[in-house]
Amino acid sequence: MKVRSLHRWDLSPAEAKKVQEQLRSRVNSETPLDWDRIRLVAAADVSFSRKSPVLFGAVVLVHFPELTLHSVYYRQAEARFPYVPGFLSFREAPVLLEIFDALPVVPDVLLCDGQGVAHPRFFGLASHLGLLLDLPTVGCAKSLLVGEFEPPGVEKGSFTPIHFQGREVGAALRTRRGVQPVYVSVGHKITLPDALELVLKCSPRYRIPEPLRLAHQYVNRYRETRETVPVE
Repeated sequence: MKVRSLHRWDLSPAEAKKVQEQLRSRVNSETPLDWDRIRLVAAADVSFSRKSPVLFGAVVLVHFPELTLHSVYYRQAEARFPYVPGFLSFREAPVLLEIFDALPVVPDVLLCDGQGVAHPRFFGLASHLGLLLDLPTVGCAKSLLVGEFEPPGVEKGSFTPIHFQGREVGAALRTRRGVQPVYVSVGHKITLPDALELVLKCSPRYRIPEPLRLAHQYVNRYRETRETVPVE
């Protein structure tokens, strides 16, 4: 699939901040998802060791609504950007973009283990990848990065808005009764209600949506395999 070229990648954190501030106005949070056309859901995840500059990326494609595995694609690459909070996409996106660039099929929607507009500059990993790939993209994070919210009800499907700097940037969503919520935000080309519905439809049994759960499992297995050095 085609990957857009929107900026250089050899950037300092100060330059990356300017890119986020320039691109955030291009995020589309008003286009409803065309549910009749959703057949393949992609999920992306990256695994790494703080002791190594190597990043391991995986993109999982899952049939929708069955949530059965379609295919998995991997890539490893050396990080070109430091680990700096708020700039995750500049570190992780390049290895994922290499995978997307080689995909033989185009997914209909993408789930990211990270933030969309629920970000200090309203431009997290999900928004960045969404713009680069021109795909409907959802950020679904396990922890809150910015903003405040009231605890949602205990029942599955309960949610409350996340507010940051006077703006609604996402929602805390209960995907299982009584478990901690996940934090959902628009990445690109989707509305928040549709993003919440997608996460719920992809979470039949676990707190984490099934495509993201699979991506996490597969990328960690891939990393373990690639990091294993045979004993002489």
